[in-house]
Amino acid sequence: MAIITTNISQAAEVLIAGNIIGLPTETVYGLAGNMFNESALRAIYETKHRPLKNPLIAHIASIARLSEVAAHIPPAAMQLAEAFWPGPLTLVLPKQPHVPLLATAQKSTVAIRIPNHALALELLNAIDFPLAAPSANPFGTISPTSAQHVANYFHGKIPLILDGGACTVGIESTIIGFQGNQPVLYRHGSLSLEQIEAVVGKVIQITENETAPDAPGMLAKHYSPLTPLIFTKNIVQVIAQFAAETRIGILAFQSFQHSVIPVQQIEILSPSGNTYEAATNLYAALHRLDALKLDLIIAEELPPVGLGNSINDRLNRAAK
Repeated sequence: MAIITTNISQAAEVLIAGNIIGLPTETVYGLAGNMFNESALRAIYETKHRPLKNPLIAHIASIARLSEVAAHIPPAAMQLAEAFWPGPLTLVLPKQPHVPLLATAQKSTVAIRIPNHALALELLNAIDFPLAAPSANPFGTISPTSAQHVANYFHGKIPLILDGGACTVGIESTIIGFQGNQPVLYRHGSLSLEQIEAVVGKVIQITENETAPDAPGMLAKHYSPLTPLIFTKNIVQVIAQFAAETRIGILAFQSFQHSVIPVQQIEILSPSGNTYEAATNLYAALHRLDALKLDLIIAEELPPVGLGNSINDRLNRAAK
């Protein structure tokens, strides 16, 4: 079984030896290894069963270390970095020649962020290389927001999980690339589009690419429970389509009234109607519903404000 620990020195030793670990961040837990070690990169892809066409994200300790992985930084990228790092923003920038193509899905760009998590930053400052760290789950499944989620997924296939508690943000980073100095949204995330555009103005949106994604999270099906999931604006209408013997779980935004057909479990993301609270609770709620081995999960569409668009993006991909 993997060691679950808060020991930074122990985690650093595992990484320096070329192995991979579970890494806490404010968004979700990552499956982390030395960005410059191709053996570690292969271990990440193989452990996750992740397609090689899907690039990884480099995690660095500070803006001062950005030039270790990025060869060119457009002015708009620096504006965003200064506004939101450390935090749930990933920038896709031209890579330095020594960044392995394995990490970038053979592209000339690399995705980079600085996590806003004390343990992650302490670890990054204790090592002299960036960490490649996609989410610590088998490819396509629900992202992990606790050390136990990671342990449940990998059952000792990784030597160590650094336990940073429950993730405070709860969904993945927003990913921004650039066409010249023009920002491009590649993935909705835990910074809203409104927050990004308040800093750099209008952003182009290109959030799906099945053949050669420029960033993680662009494939159509992703973030999925094992239980079939239906994503809808009207939960009651969908429930009515199923027989009474169907074991149904509900994932609702703010409230849900029992219908004539009984449901097995109801998860409310934010009783106060706060989309940021809903994002924090999203994956943990999906993990709980999936563990019940229901016949169906019915998830409610959120209002398209705040992080509503980002949560809807996750649920829409989970339902495909």
